Amino acid sequence: MLPTTIVIDDKPRCVVRPNDMKALQRFLRNGKSYLLAENPTGAVSFRAPNQDEAEKWRDALSLHLAWSGSEDEFFGIPL
Repeated sequence: MLPTTIVIDDKPRCVVRPNDMKALQRFLRNGKSYLLAENPTGAVSFRAPNQDEAEKWRDALSLHLAWSGSEDEFFGIPL
């Protein structure tokens, strides 16, 4: 899948790149307490990242790769 921005009440929270929709749903379910830490009643959604968010994600991936990490091990970054 392409990078995906997780949005809480219309505010971007993190950018992730799950393997498939099942992985994205699992991340949303398991990470709900982290994602909603500041607003436990917030609405969780996702969308394609805007240009700035995608650039931050690419920069973080480049840094991960420079540290000898693999692209398959890199999941995402908080915003």
